[in-house]
Amino acid sequence: MPPSGPAQPSGPSDRTRTRTRWHHDAVTHARQHVTQVVAHRGASEDAPEHTLAAYTKAIEDGADALECDVRLTADGHLVCVHDRRINRTSNGRGAVSALELADLAALDFGSWKTGEAYKGRDEDPDWEHRPEDREATSVLTLERLLELVADAGRRVELAIETKHPTRWAGQVEDRLLVLLKRFGLDAPAAAEESPVRVMSFSARSLHRVRAASPTLPTVYLTQFVTPRLRDGRLPVGVRIAGPSLRIVRNHPGCVTRLKRAGHQVHVWTVNEPEDVDLCVGLGVDAIITNRPRAVLDQLGR
Repeated sequence: MPPSGPAQPSGPSDRTRTRTRWHHDAVTHARQHVTQVVAHRGASEDAPEHTLAAYTKAIEDGADALECDVRLTADGHLVCVHDRRINRTSNGRGAVSALELADLAALDFGSWKTGEAYKGRDEDPDWEHRPEDREATSVLTLERLLELVADAGRRVELAIETKHPTRWAGQVEDRLLVLLKRFGLDAPAAAEESPVRVMSFSARSLHRVRAASPTLPTVYLTQFVTPRLRDGRLPVGVRIAGPSLRIVRNHPGCVTRLKRAGHQVHVWTVNEPEDVDLCVGLGVDAIITNRPRAVLDQLGR
């Protein structure tokens, strides 16, 4: 049985203000031609990944953009969770697709990051786990993340990865576009003006997005070199490549060919200074990192 739809907002005021802020940012701020620093699952080295705490810190750290993974719950809500199951990042168990939002909201998605997670580090993290602050480490809905970015007070872009395979298949993209439309983000006038982009390892997922919203930018993620990528080619209509750092290290010529073909290149996950230097030297357009503040410092920003 497909998931039932999330409840629609009852009043227009807050949502309308949010949508207006997003729309204003999307059409009046041109993309800066610098290497963009993207916070991978938030500032996830310091705070628990995909939590409000991690994204709030990433914004405070000055990240140009935030990256998140989305999955659909059993009752039709998009939540920011990387793994198919919640065992690693919460005190619960089970598949996201089989659990309702209320089930996930009752769990702790923060305490796993304390204790053992910080042993061996030279300094303590800036973030401190406070059990009393439940929202900071509760499951994060994409809607809440969109609200956070809308209230950031500056342009912060959002890179949303759809996770596949999933039992809900194309419903993930359907629900994503409905939510983006609610914020006025589903149909930018031009791809370069959009503060949101959709990423996936699934070419079919990106095709669904492009069929419904041709101007919404899409990113084709790749973990290993394929013949198509080696030649600088991407799926039809996709203009941004998302190669892994492994590809960039072992096959830097792929970046050159992709750039020569007119594509942008966004690399994940780049944490070490020497890898930042490699990416900058190759002219990549975005560095996706768990350490946004450290990368910004290295870039002199």
